[in-house]
Amino acid sequence: MAAIIRGGTLIDTDPVRVLTADLRIDNGRITEIGSGLRVPADAEVLDATGMLVLPGFVDAHRHTWQSGIRMAGPDISFPGYLDLVLGTFAPRYQPEDVRIGTLAGALECLDAGITTVLDWSHIQHTPDHTSAAVDGIRAAGIRAVFGYCVTDPDLRAARDALAATGGGLVTMAMAPYGPEIVDEAAALAEWRIARELDLPVTVHAGGYGPDSAARGLDFLRRNELLGPRTNYAHGNSYTDDQLKLIADTGGTLSVSPLVEAALGFGAPITARAVAAGVPTGLGADSVVSGPGDMFSLMRSAYGFARLDSGFSTRDALRAATVDGAKAAGVEGAGTLAPGSHADIVLLRNDLPGHDPVASVVLGMDTRAVDTVLVGGRIVKQGGHLVSANLAEVRAVLAASTARLTAAA
Repeated sequence: MAAIIRGGTLIDTDPVRVLTADLRIDNGRITEIGSGLRVPADAEVLDATGMLVLPGFVDAHRHTWQSGIRMAGPDISFPGYLDLVLGTFAPRYQPEDVRIGTLAGALECLDAGITTVLDWSHIQHTPDHTSAAVDGIRAAGIRAVFGYCVTDPDLRAARDALAATGGGLVTMAMAPYGPEIVDEAAALAEWRIARELDLPVTVHAGGYGPDSAARGLDFLRRNELLGPRTNYAHGNSYTDDQLKLIADTGGTLSVSPLVEAALGFGAPITARAVAAGVPTGLGADSVVSGPGDMFSLMRSAYGFARLDSGFSTRDALRAATVDGAKAAGVEGAGTLAPGSHADIVLLRNDLPGHDPVASVVLGMDTRAVDTVLVGGRIVKQGGHLVSANLAEVRAVLAASTARLTAAA
């Protein structure tokens, strides 16, 4: 099926540029950008007059299952988070809690213009919990990398089950605990199974102090595990030389600026990572302690970075789009280039600014998100999600939340 987005101001990201043009979609891909594009007889025409048209945002690090315990841990430290979330709430999760939490979290992403998410899912108590998480992320209709966080035969089963159903919008990555959290033998086993199954890796790293960051990278170096298809989440304690090592070996970084600052990891390193040549995306991480929309993340990353660098609004937009896609390991996302996935967001530009890029990064919030497409399919239009029964989702999530947080 063909579609034409007409009348909008396009913002592409690789490189960042602003165009007055139409955009054509065929079979879920962007096929043409230009003025006065011919409209096929069977094409749907989306009127983007007065709107900004840009690639859907990419959340490069998010624990999507936690939407049912949103804002349960404001003003706490990282040890407090571990105790509350992983020590108290997580053991209470049944498969249905995982499914509805993941579904609601993914719908929150879509509602905010996030069309791709790297879902770091460390709630794999049983195979049923894993199936529930995959069911939830799939039901939302978002493009996703499902980060599986258990090293056991169930990973093979989950990988095979996903492959058997064609994958669709959902692919898989290995989400190991990593050498800064588990002992070296266990960490080595995690990486070996990822290599055996040809899965990319996304790991929490570099956020627990300089000694821990150095130890983790040294482990990867000694075991010849530094390389492409490896995403490092946080990295607050990495030195410039360590960031250069990650860049030189093809790694990527995911920064969660607000949660990192709130939980005490340290200042976000978005600007230093970009300067070192590391493709760097942004992630909400946990809505237990931080916001779940990309506008907040772009603004906070920009604000922290401007304290001591020339980081620009264009850098922030790239982190939220094309560089986020590189961090998540998703090809063909985060850009309007012909051949890319038709993952697109239309933003109402009711109070136009002189610079459209700055308007997105600094002057908008989720209220601006009018229309969202994933693979050419409309999931939000006219400011309302059309891809889910929100009343039912909210009711089931509320029941789940009440049970999970009772007498917490």
